[in-house]
Amino acid sequence: MRFDILTLFPRMFSSPLEESILGKAVEKRLIQIQTINIRDFSLDKHQVVDDTPYGGGQGMVMKVEPIARAIESVKSKNPSAWTVYLTPQGNPFNQDLARRLSTQPHLILLCGRYEGVDERARELFIDEEISIGDYVLTGGELAAMVLIDAVSRFIPGVLGSDRSAEEDSFFNSLLEYPQYTRPPDCRGSCVPEVLLSGNHSAISQWRRKEALRRTSLRRPDLLAKASLSEEDRKLLKEIRNSSDDCARLPIGRERGEG
Repeated sequence: MRFDILTLFPRMFSSPLEESILGKAVEKRLIQIQTINIRDFSLDKHQVVDDTPYGGGQGMVMKVEPIARAIESVKSKNPSAWTVYLTPQGNPFNQDLARRLSTQPHLILLCGRYEGVDERARELFIDEEISIGDYVLTGGELAAMVLIDAVSRFIPGVLGSDRSAEEDSFFNSLLEYPQYTRPPDCRGSCVPEVLLSGNHSAISQWRRKEALRRTSLRRPDLLAKASLSEEDRKLLKEIRNSSDDCARLPIGRERGEG
C-alpha cells in the first residue's frame, strides 16, 4: 500500500514513520510512504502557498493552484489514487473507516493548514474528507499520522500476527478485554486465575465476557452496533445483574489502552 502525504512541513513525518511497527513495515516494503512539499508546486519564485481570504476575515487560506498541481503530479502516475483531506469538517475517523481505506492500494493525504484550503480544492480534487475528532489542530499532519498508523494495521504482515488487528479495541464494535503479564501478583493485586489455568475455552469465554463488560460500562453506545450472539446476550445479562464493584471502576482509575 502507498501513502503520498501532501504537506507544508514534510520533516514532521521523519521520526514517527521511521520507528516501531510503521518503520518495520516500510523496511519490509509492506507500505510505501512519501512526503511531498506543497511549496514545490507554487506558481511563484517565493513559493507562496497561502493568501488572505476573499471577503475578509482572520488568518490565511491555502491556495488552490499548488494543491491542484501537487495532486495532479501524483495522479499522473496513478490516476486511481484516492485523495483524502484531513479536516475537522470531515467524516469521523473510526475502525470501520480505517478498514475500508486499507483496501485502497494508494492514498493521497492532504494536510491542511491555517484557515484551511480554498473551497475549489475540495470541490475539484478531493475524494473524501476525514476528521480524527471534534477538536482543532494546527494542521493535518498529526491527523495524517493517526490515519496511516490505523490503516496500516490492516495490511497483511504489518503486525506480528494477522489476528492482532482482530483483537484490538473496536473490532466488532467492542472494547478489548483486560490484558495481564508477569508477575502473577503485584502488591496484592493478582492476575485472574482463569488466565493461569491453561483452559483455552474458559479463557476465551472470560475474555469475551470482559470485553462485553468493559464496553457496557465505558462505551454502551458501541453495543448497539455490535454483532451479538445469544451467548453474548446471556453474558451481558449476567454482567448487568452483577454486584461486582470492581467492574464499575471509573475509567480514570485504570491505565488507558495503548
